[in-house]
Amino acid sequence: MQVEIFCDGACSGNPGVGGWGSILRYGDKVKELSGADGQTTNNRMEMSAAIGALEALTRPCDVVVTTDSQYLVKGMTEWIHGWVKRGWVNSKKEPVLNRELWERLMALSRMHRITWVWVRGHNGHVENERCDELARAAIDSYRLGAGR
Repeated sequence: MQVEIFCDGACSGNPGVGGWGSILRYGDKVKELSGADGQTTNNRMEMSAAIGALEALTRPCDVVVTTDSQYLVKGMTEWIHGWVKRGWVNSKKEPVLNRELWERLMALSRMHRITWVWVRGHNGHVENERCDELARAAIDSYRLGAGR
């Protein structure tokens, strides 16, 4: 069973109000997800988009996650192994930012076989553009609901 996930995060101010959007596609079935946070960063929203989509899966899958976040792709394919070996300290000997989200992604990676793919953002990639729309709509909804 192969699932395609497309995800994107956005932030109005960094830090500021943030939103994320994801699309899950399995064959001809498509599901859109989104969420928001009142005080966050763009990187946290990028990660939250992937987490939200992966947590929506109900059984182990082969997954291709496509994102415009090099932070997310490099974090999951290059950096995370070194962070774990060094006790969650980065190459500058500082604590890794967003550790709790990286740990959630690492746990989800044990449940699924994930391929991480980077695409250039805002470059006409249909699903990436739609995820950006979902993320920005989540920001707008958050602001309306919070009275801001």
